[in-house]
Amino acid sequence: MSQYNNVSVVKKANVYFEGKVTSRTVLFEDGTKVTLGIMLPGEYEFGTSQKEIMDIQAGELSVLLPGNDQWLEIAEPTKFEVPANASFKLKVRTVTDYICSYID
Repeated sequence: MSQYNNVSVVKKANVYFEGKVTSRTVLFEDGTKVTLGIMLPGEYEFGTSQKEIMDIQAGELSVLLPGNDQWLEIAEPTKFEVPANASFKLKVRTVTDYICSYID
């Protein structure tokens, strides 16, 4: 799917790490939500309360997922899952375009 139809967008941006990571929340008619964002180069750690699916659209980065000791290298569009109530680390090497889906 190259676009979302029949959605609402929250006007206020989500801004993290002094503006190096930003996103906008998109709300669907069925109550689900995703965020569309950009990450600038840097190292970040995020915590989750819900299960998340990170859909990397573009960029180069490394991801350390919960329970793993090996970094996953990403250099092309791909998805990875993060369980609820966990944290994960990112080493972003180039500007990265992402979609984060939240799963109940």
